[in-house]
Amino acid sequence: MDQDYDIVVAGGGLAGLTAGLTAARLGRKTLVLTGDVIGGQLLSIEKIEGYPGFPDGVPGYDLAPMTQEEAALAGAEFAATELKSFARDGEGWRIGTGEGDVVARGLVLATGASLKELGVPGEARLRGQGVSHCASCDAPLLRGKTAAVIGGGDSAMQEALTLSQHVSRVVLLTHGAGLTGQTNYRERVTQDAKIEVRASIEVEDILGDAKVTGLRLRDVGSGAQSDLNVDAVFVYIGLAPNTGFLDGHLNLNAGAIPTDAFMRTALPGICAAGTARADSACRAAGSAGDGATAVIAIDRYLTDGVWRDENARR
Repeated sequence: MDQDYDIVVAGGGLAGLTAGLTAARLGRKTLVLTGDVIGGQLLSIEKIEGYPGFPDGVPGYDLAPMTQEEAALAGAEFAATELKSFARDGEGWRIGTGEGDVVARGLVLATGASLKELGVPGEARLRGQGVSHCASCDAPLLRGKTAAVIGGGDSAMQEALTLSQHVSRVVLLTHGAGLTGQTNYRERVTQDAKIEVRASIEVEDILGDAKVTGLRLRDVGSGAQSDLNVDAVFVYIGLAPNTGFLDGHLNLNAGAIPTDAFMRTALPGICAAGTARADSACRAAGSAGDGATAVIAIDRYLTDGVWRDENARR
């Protein structure tokens, strides 16, 4: 890859791909660092709903390649490597990657987030043996069996709905008093005869020797323990931003990157977009909007030389 760019985008999810598309369409020499897999968390989503232009929904594993192709046709370059480091270099930034250094005048941090773990016994040991994060991948292998989904938000409900098309029973366990997230999902979950919702439940242990055989549960209110026989468990209790590389560069907010309304960070020429930034909507449409907004802010900075006033939120 070349050494000098106008804008480098770190991240191959929807925020990063949209940023790359927007930057290329603005005529900026653009490099997108996608990592080994393009699409990020989208790849495990069988149907993204609420994304403009797809009234029947669109698989994440289709939407990501379509966006990448459009960005490539606009002129963006791609490298299957990750951002390792960055440091000030004159008026721009020297960006370390797995394939060497590049220099850019602007940088978009769209490094995404990873699914949080329960942190209970059995989770790490049985990963891939019944502990999963991808219903669309594993549901066909569970026909006639019982699966548990941990979480009460959009992702958990989406996975429960995907699983119900294959398994005989889905138990949706949430630590809170009830389901959260979009009304559409809540209605569909509660109307699905295969899905049982249990609120105010905490998972204390994932049971099984060579594979998952059950869960040890605790009622949040009474403290009573019980065991639930399941063949698989899917964990969707939230996201942890992939921002470990930023230690010492920015003051993070619960691990996420603070920005202003234009996705600008406190560092000149650097924006954040998608689920890596604080206050992210954690929706596909929102991530795409973040990516476009971030690049427009950097494009104006490269043209005018003005980043943000000192009173802007950091």
